[in-house]
Amino acid sequence: MNFSLQHPTQPVEDVALALAQGWLPIREVARQTGVNAVTLRAWERRYGLIVPQRTPKGHRLFNAEHVQRIQTILTWLNRGVPVSQVKQLIDNAQPVEGSAENEWQSLRQTLVQAIAQLAERRVDDVFNQAMALYPPRTLCEQLLLPLLNELEQRWQGQFGAQMERVFFHSWLRSKFGARMYHNNRQLNGPPLLLINHSDLPLEPHLWLSAWLASSTDCPVEVFDWPLPSGELALAVEHLQPRAVLLYSSKAINLAALPKLLSGISCPTLIAGPTVCIHQAELAVLTQDIPQLLLAEDPLSAHQLLIQRGFL
Repeated sequence: MNFSLQHPTQPVEDVALALAQGWLPIREVARQTGVNAVTLRAWERRYGLIVPQRTPKGHRLFNAEHVQRIQTILTWLNRGVPVSQVKQLIDNAQPVEGSAENEWQSLRQTLVQAIAQLAERRVDDVFNQAMALYPPRTLCEQLLLPLLNELEQRWQGQFGAQMERVFFHSWLRSKFGARMYHNNRQLNGPPLLLINHSDLPLEPHLWLSAWLASSTDCPVEVFDWPLPSGELALAVEHLQPRAVLLYSSKAINLAALPKLLSGISCPTLIAGPTVCIHQAELAVLTQDIPQLLLAEDPLSAHQLLIQRGFL
């Protein structure tokens, strides 16, 4: 497909003709690939990874080959290759120079240092730069989940650990909460209801799960504290969610679980390390409750929700 815009004095007609011939606007490419428009533009400007057709007014148009190239880029990113090295791999079939892991490790170390200094603006700037270059799932897998693991190890028995934990968790909640609020204002339809089902004041992986769902244009509602069975049923009645996600990194009260789930009229996903802790018991429960699903972490929860058509 080699359509070229030949009439700069007639941009509207040119765009209509291009779309009729199968070219795609950036919003449609973002919908098909899951890579938002900001990231697609950053890939073009900073790395030349994507070179779309341009209208006389500068609007970007993409074809099927562009979409396929974006999928190839995502494949490399999901293998942990930094975006700065992807073009070399795709265009020249050359091995990347240096270690991909070293670049992600350097980014995580920068964030750890900023967190240790309670440097909120620096944490925000580093994350914003990464968010402009990588899709949410890649960021979650390569940056945020390893960062949270690294921080938990750092915080074992260290003076000032609780201070750092409160600082970073508060930032994370505010950051993702603001983005989800903005997305919710533009979305319609039943939300995904996510609930902190542990006694911890904040489950950061719950917010990662909510962010991943929100990034697929799904409205989300996050409850930061567990609900008794009757009130969870009431919340489901009011919100009419597409599904409920209960997240816990700790052991839960299994005896109370059947009563809790019996009041929920929609599919329920239990996620987090609690799934490993109660693996055998929950496996039995899924046989008795067909609408009960299990996932061990935010990435597997996200994938399962997609597979079941909830996202």
